[in-house]
Amino acid sequence: MGDPFTVRIAVRGYELDTQGHLNQAVYLQYAEHARWECLRAAGISQDRLIATGVGPVALEVTLRYLRELRGGDEVDVSCEFHWGEGRTFRIEQDYRRLDGTQVATVTGVGGLLDLSTRRLVADPRERFRQLATDPGPLRL
Repeated sequence: MGDPFTVRIAVRGYELDTQGHLNQAVYLQYAEHARWECLRAAGISQDRLIATGVGPVALEVTLRYLRELRGGDEVDVSCEFHWGEGRTFRIEQDYRRLDGTQVATVTGVGGLLDLSTRRLVADPRERFRQLATDPGPLRL
């Protein structure tokens, strides 16, 4: 299926903790940024989602730290959707320094929430396929 969607992020000084490495919460922000950029690359904006009455939700997130990131480092954060048959899907994300060193991983379970019924959409894969102008980044 090709390489997963990836976005490059530079670690900014104000994102560091008192030990001088990237604050733990910021890793989750980077993951969220990569997911939204992946959707955007597929032609799905936040406005488009809201206009169609749905929004992505995180149901479970696991973050595993492997190496530290420090101010000025650059990191590539990937985003790879794995579709099943039910109301949920998995997302795997990998953080790598430019030299290829793995820094962290995020795995999660997500769904697509119907904003009027406040219930998960029965087939998020198909709904994303309908919304996407380029389904490639979502592996559809």
